[in-house]
Amino acid sequence: MRLIFAGTPEFAATALTAIIAAGHEVALALTQPDRPAGRGMALHASRVKQVAAAHGIEVFQPPSLRNLEAETRLAAVGAEIMVVAAYGLIVPPAVLDLPRFGCINIHASLLPRWRGAAPIERALLAGDAETGVCIMQVEAGLDTGPVLLRQALPIADDDTAATLHDKLAALGARLIVEALECLPLPAAAQPAEGVTYAHKIEKAEALIDWTRPASEVDRHIRAFNPFPGAQTHFAGQPVKLWRAAPVAGSGEPGTILAIDRQRITVACGDGALAVSELQKAGGKRLPAPQFLAGRPLQAGQRFDAAR
Repeated sequence: MRLIFAGTPEFAATALTAIIAAGHEVALALTQPDRPAGRGMALHASRVKQVAAAHGIEVFQPPSLRNLEAETRLAAVGAEIMVVAAYGLIVPPAVLDLPRFGCINIHASLLPRWRGAAPIERALLAGDAETGVCIMQVEAGLDTGPVLLRQALPIADDDTAATLHDKLAALGARLIVEALECLPLPAAAQPAEGVTYAHKIEKAEALIDWTRPASEVDRHIRAFNPFPGAQTHFAGQPVKLWRAAPVAGSGEPGTILAIDRQRITVACGDGALAVSELQKAGGKRLPAPQFLAGRPLQAGQRFDAAR
């Protein structure tokens, strides 16, 4: 099919790569404008732009699609369909109606659960047993359109936002290729029951509340890995926790119960957490033994509560 692809990060780039490999004609790639990043704050191209450039695909990076110039540019493509994946900009109704088959979106949740910006992190935080991918028809509402294809994926006990992202990106890439091969597909309206919203992740949410059960703190750490990193404090200094597992134990929340060669066991509101990877401010992510070599800790000391 002749199509327009709209996306920005790695999740979208995985789908774009699969669409190209399947032999579809990507006539235009939409992605967000280059952003400053790194210590030098130099402009960096999105992953979708990088993939498009590597395959000789024309790239269009408007700051908004809500103008006549953007609409005219897209109409001139003559695309049969527009595919959207983690684009980051609102697609207005005037653009949705341009292609013959409209616009379809790759969404990383089992709709109507976790509509919105951060479905992967919210599923982990909530302790969901499964998530998945929906290929849905885009309409004016936020992820409210009918679903064309869906497939569930179990969430493993050790999944982080990073590992779950990669699994869902691969699943989304496979499903979008399947959808493009089978269009037109019957569309199933989303049920009115079970609607939840996956609001954007804020850095302030990363602070760990040690009064919560160990299972919840564990999910918190996994949900914020790799961004922005679950954070606590020790002696007034920030420390990020990257890997942990619930274990038996009890004590004042935040108190270090034991230290061995591989982990630091910390009391939670219910149970304890064995922390095995940490990072001090300005440092690197380190396994617990290496972290302890540079910053000795002792049983009885305490990580500060969220603040």
